[in-house]
Amino acid sequence: MTQLQQQYQAVMQQIVHCAIPLRPRGLLGRDQDCQRTQAHALAQLKQLDVDTQAGLSQIDQLWASLDAETTAHPEAFQESLQRLLPDLSHYSEITQHLIQQLVLACGDVSLVNLIQISDNAIAAARTALNSGCEIITDVPVVATAIDQTRLAALSCPITTLIDDPHITAANEAEQAFWLHKRWQQPLHNCSPGSVLVIGYAPSVLLTVCQLIEQRCFQPALVIGMPIGFNHAPAAKRRLMATSTPYITIQGSLGGGLLAAVTLNALIETLLEKPDCHCYLTRP
Repeated sequence: MTQLQQQYQAVMQQIVHCAIPLRPRGLLGRDQDCQRTQAHALAQLKQLDVDTQAGLSQIDQLWASLDAETTAHPEAFQESLQRLLPDLSHYSEITQHLIQQLVLACGDVSLVNLIQISDNAIAAARTALNSGCEIITDVPVVATAIDQTRLAALSCPITTLIDDPHITAANEAEQAFWLHKRWQQPLHNCSPGSVLVIGYAPSVLLTVCQLIEQRCFQPALVIGMPIGFNHAPAAKRRLMATSTPYITIQGSLGGGLLAAVTLNALIETLLEKPDCHCYLTRP
């Protein structure tokens, strides 16, 4: 198993290298004096393609035999995570649990490299939740994914900014927030010390960052995971530049489920391990 884990890491590194595309211009642009070398390179590429296709056929047969075993037992998620996740021992127990829950929610181990948690985020979250802080979500579908039973035990009320049950997609949330000022006004009335859970609209996170920078609003924690290809990455970078505690996922990845899973993991560890203080010595 140790050898398999080492091979897995090696393959992941190879995938990164293979992601760099071949440059055909490097061959096509050669002068006549390089034709012999060019022909040799093209022959090698052709053979590489043949070998690759043969290897893929063998891989298909391997997967077929492995897949045949999946009907014999349920999937052991935690066991798989232990083998696939990188070493997380430098994180606190609470942070490790949070990362594992996020990976389970999206099914992609590479997400670990994109998760960003500020140094004081866990402590700020536990203090705020213990005080019965207000939970503010951007759209209703994020609120419905939050563990209402556990949240009720902490007496934390939920407020939804774009309070329209028909808005279920990121583009709808983004347009609604921009076109209808009534959805923007609640942000100005949010109580300090609240926890924001943003999983859809990048403009909501951008507005939150602007209010924080203007010192008009000081939340205890911002879980900023909106979806988007331009505004979302920019909003997350802006969030990480503030002094407010945050948990985010770099780039375009995110979504309401991941944002809700983040809060649910924090609530779960707070209720089940109220006396745990490992996060004070490790991130």
